[in-house]
Amino acid sequence: MKPAQSERHTLLENILRNKELSRLLTAAVVNLNFQKTLLQDPLRATAAGFNGELFDLAHEEEHLIQSIKASSLADFALQLAQPNKKSSTNIPV
Repeated sequence: MKPAQSERHTLLENILRNKELSRLLTAAVVNLNFQKTLLQDPLRATAAGFNGELFDLAHEEEHLIQSIKASSLADFALQLAQPNKKSSTNIPV
């Protein structure tokens, strides 16, 4: 089931309030190689950082990111925003 447009907007706003998660998603948006790595191997992507900068993630955030199984960045962002709901649908964010 797809969240309503306003719910998707609220979820995205919650993610963007967290500076490091926002940086992580921004890196994935602007660099397709980083995005591919993030989707396939989140641990490697977060450990490597982006453009010479590391991500300062809390342990809980690292654990959450590593638990996400997504085939698209939109699905990744949705799972990041709703950690208790795993989705395999492609929902535009």
